[in-house]
Amino acid sequence: MHPKSVLFSGLLGVVAASSAQAITFGTFVQGGDLASVLSNNATIGFTYAGDKFVGSVYFGPNNNQLYSTDLNGGNVQKFGTPIAGFSGEVYVSASLGGGGFGPRDVYAGAESGGTVYRIANDGSSQGAFVSGLVGGVRSIAFDPYGLYGFNMIVATNAGNVYKVNSSGVATVLANVGEDAEGLSFAPLSFGGRPAGTLFVASEGSGTLRAINPDGTKQTMVTGLYGAEMVSFVPLNLGMSGNPVEGFYAAAYPQNIQKAAASEFTSYLGQAIITGETGHQVWAVNNSLQVTQLGFFPAQPEDGIFVTADVIHGNAPEQGSPLLLPLGMALLGYTARRMKRVPV
Repeated sequence: MHPKSVLFSGLLGVVAASSAQAITFGTFVQGGDLASVLSNNATIGFTYAGDKFVGSVYFGPNNNQLYSTDLNGGNVQKFGTPIAGFSGEVYVSASLGGGGFGPRDVYAGAESGGTVYRIANDGSSQGAFVSGLVGGVRSIAFDPYGLYGFNMIVATNAGNVYKVNSSGVATVLANVGEDAEGLSFAPLSFGGRPAGTLFVASEGSGTLRAINPDGTKQTMVTGLYGAEMVSFVPLNLGMSGNPVEGFYAAAYPQNIQKAAASEFTSYLGQAIITGETGHQVWAVNNSLQVTQLGFFPAQPEDGIFVTADVIHGNAPEQGSPLLLPLGMALLGYTARRMKRVPV
């Protein structure tokens, strides 16, 4: 697949995307393995949970039943028990262990209602963690850097973005006025916003917004039609050589795809955004320049970057003495390389 140049309207006006290397994906979880266990391989949610991956499937058999795989994408099994009231898209996320949340516990929410369930990491117990959210749950993330108190962040199809503490107490952080599905935190200053800032993607309008810790928000990029998920490329992605590192995403209605960490060497610190409508894969740099990197193999749904820090449960703080200079050096090297690529 050859990348192509495109035009987008951003906060600073219209910018032209430059040529770039396309991202190569390969199947990580086979649709046949899912179908044999769940009678359904319409993948939607997917997350890393320490010694396993956990995912969900869409309407049909076992829509409200999560599944797990081993770290190689095999040994598909049911995870936990069916969650009453869940239907449609079911989003899953695993806690990082900060802010009082149990490490690697799995949290799930569905577009059918405003409740998030907690499932113990070993699947032995589960129950409602927070309820009464306005709108169906569309995404769940955990603040890894502290600007939002290391809290859980939950977005709904009513446009509400909530902070939820480890006791399950929710407060409205902001409302973006439309469905908010993609959530991610910038590892460096991005678009004039400080490191650690929360960014939200809305597929209906194709808009990427920043939400500040005080709840104020800014439109950063528009024209990303069908923007399904946003994931910032970690600064240390791939440095350990651990083969588990990489980018994982649900390819609806088929399987789970993976791209190796090395595929993103040129995009450290940038936002990777996928388009549900046209299956595009975009990179947005900290100047809000948008580059189309190619296309996802099927309809992209939820995805996650896994790094050595995530694997070992010790994600560094933003701007830590070790991480920030290293990230800046790598980004400088990347920038020098990109200058040699013809536009």
